Amino acid sequence: MPTIDLPAGVLEFAERGPDWAAFVDRLPRLFHEVVEEWGLVVDGEPRNGYCSLVVPVRRGREPAALKLTFADVESEHEALALQRLGGNGAVRLLSADPRRGALLLERLHTTDLDSVPVLDACGVVAGLYGRIHVAALPQLLPVTDYLERWTPRLRALPRDAPIPHRLVEQALSLAGDLFAGADPGVMLHGDLHCQNVLAGDREPWLAIDPKPMAGDRHYEPAPMLWNRWDEAVGTGNLRFALRRRFHTLVDAAGLDEELARDWVIVRMVYNAVWELEDHPDHPDRDWITRCVAICKAVQD
Repeated sequence: MPTIDLPAGVLEFAERGPDWAAFVDRLPRLFHEVVEEWGLVVDGEPRNGYCSLVVPVRRGREPAALKLTFADVESEHEALALQRLGGNGAVRLLSADPRRGALLLERLHTTDLDSVPVLDACGVVAGLYGRIHVAALPQLLPVTDYLERWTPRLRALPRDAPIPHRLVEQALSLAGDLFAGADPGVMLHGDLHCQNVLAGDREPWLAIDPKPMAGDRHYEPAPMLWNRWDEAVGTGNLRFALRRRFHTLVDAAGLDEELARDWVIVRMVYNAVWELEDHPDHPDRDWITRCVAICKAVQD
């Protein structure tokens, strides 16, 4: 009977609440069931992402990775998105059981884009945009619907909230324009940043872990601004460092600068609101400060 010692990072998932604790509790049995059913052999040490257990395996002679994911709205259609891409710019899907959150994936290396200079990484990510932004699938939630659920909370923010009121007003105004009559657009990755791009044998770099939604491709750049934050701060000129990333992404991907800027502002303000909603008593002030700094940096 195949067994597994869960990594410390996975065990810590249980601290996020009862649903997460239940997921951790059933992981060993789920792992056993899927390994048996798919005829897999463990081929390395398990590791974890933010919401998943990943185990190197083999299916026959084929190296692969078994991913068991916590079920949430963001990851609901991961298998569907990867199947649609068919390995074009993204990790290849080999088998899937979405009901149980089990994916068998092409095995990639553990090296991610954090290993290369950040502007080079921006160029790689910009190149991936054009490959993964295929026609939106009808099953995907529009990004505008996802964000609009939180608009009333944004409007209700008190003036003494730790988000400048002018940014709140600006985000509400921009959201009104961006959300109005938005078409389905393209399939978005939703969380494409350096740690979600891994080195491969088939191609130098491939995207992993999509949080697929349907919408405007200009929605994508923000994660490349909020990640590798200490590196940006360490330059001594945060605004300049963030603007260089932003313009590298926009120019290399052929995006409209104004639309990309507007989506960054909207996305970062909503991110700050979510932090206030999730942790009303002890919000992460550093994260909120980061969100505000990014909004300011992309504007003249």
